[in-house]
Amino acid sequence: MLISSIPQYIQGITNAKLSLTGITATTLFTVPSDADFNAAIVNSILVAETSGNADTITVTVTSGGSTFTLFNVKAVDANTTVELLTKDLVLQSGEILKVQAATANRLHVVASIQDLSKTRITTSALSRI
Repeated sequence: MLISSIPQYIQGITNAKLSLTGITATTLFTVPSDADFNAAIVNSILVAETSGNADTITVTVTSGGSTFTLFNVKAVDANTTVELLTKDLVLQSGEILKVQAATANRLHVVASIQDLSKTRITTSALSRI
């Protein structure tokens, strides 16, 4: 079902944060997959190089058994911060946003994300009350 064909309600806003201490693909965010949630909007992905050495980052989305590359070996200059997105990125229920640095202990990543649901009040939200 297309996301535009049903009403969407923001259920959560988060900043997913990682310090990339290794060089393997690491999960930054997983879209909730319970019955209430059906998508998330990634508004921003900021990458900061903090060691004084240029590096690169690779960003992928895993959907089911498939991996899709969003940024492949994207350069991040020494002591700079790069905004990777120019438009919002929509992720579907269960999809996983992963990041991978070329070198350990150089990059920090922060993504601003909105969880969307099909209902105004979700079962998940009620359980937190």
